[in-house]
Amino acid sequence: MTFHRRRFITGLCAGVFAPRIALAQTASIPKVGVFQTGNPAFDQAFVEGMAEQGLVDGRNVQFIHMRGSVEQLPALAEELVRANVNVIFAPTPPMVQAVRKATVTIPTVVAVVGDPVATGLAASLAHPGGHVTGLTALGSSLGAKRLEILKEITPHMRRVAIIINPDLPDKAVEWKNMAEPAQKLKVSLLPVEARTAGDLDGAFASVQRQRADAFIGLPEPMLFANRGRVIEFAARARLATIFAWTEAVDDGGLIAYGANIAYLYRRAATHVAKILRGAKPADLPIEQPLRFDFAVNLKTARALGIKMPQSILVRATKVIE
Repeated sequence: MTFHRRRFITGLCAGVFAPRIALAQTASIPKVGVFQTGNPAFDQAFVEGMAEQGLVDGRNVQFIHMRGSVEQLPALAEELVRANVNVIFAPTPPMVQAVRKATVTIPTVVAVVGDPVATGLAASLAHPGGHVTGLTALGSSLGAKRLEILKEITPHMRRVAIIINPDLPDKAVEWKNMAEPAQKLKVSLLPVEARTAGDLDGAFASVQRQRADAFIGLPEPMLFANRGRVIEFAARARLATIFAWTEAVDDGGLIAYGANIAYLYRRAATHVAKILRGAKPADLPIEQPLRFDFAVNLKTARALGIKMPQSILVRATKVIE
């Protein structure tokens, strides 16, 4: 098994932000295990959020960065446990799942999980009650909104495909929460399973066999990393698509609606800082997002023969001509 373990000092932040908090560990600087997503903007947002809290890598905190495939996450989590880190930042569902298998005691901060209560990460948002806290991206409740947006731009829509990773509990919750809204919109949901990038071609073939006329890209790390392939397939199949991340629209996807991910990563740093000051994750409320992105790609809409309603354009936070 090959994976990467690296530590870096963020020169941009060093020397600019002076330490402003008293750390719980005084004998030596605390260690924070950081799972990286591979998206520089998200990873940097967390680093900058830590700096805003007065925590600078190499000065008063040590970051132990981990990055690898989904299959490698359990080994990376175990390495962080052996490194005796004080806190683990595991932003996505696969990452926090790997951490929970490796430890039930090390405080862990999440950033973009769907429904932490329904998936067993927390007893409640106000009082998580365990070793996990952080932020939710509201994935399980935004699925209905994405369906409504798709129906608004493609009124003829009847069959909507959704690629689901059955190994991620929060995706099952998202799927379940879309069932009733889909029924009200008179839309059939077509679930297609894909755990890894190697499953995508088979998933695409299944979508076509089921004659879907639209596609929802759930906020899932594997789909994010392979969004180019998804967008290319949707273009070939002439499917209206909606994603959770604006990056997909930048790359040619039709539309995106979801929580601002960079904001969630930056905000997660405040939870890490509070824990290093001595707060218990069980007592730190899991926050909900305050900023949302709504992006539209008009070039893609024209290619698909879709006339974007003015009601969509006036609500969009980003429009690509």
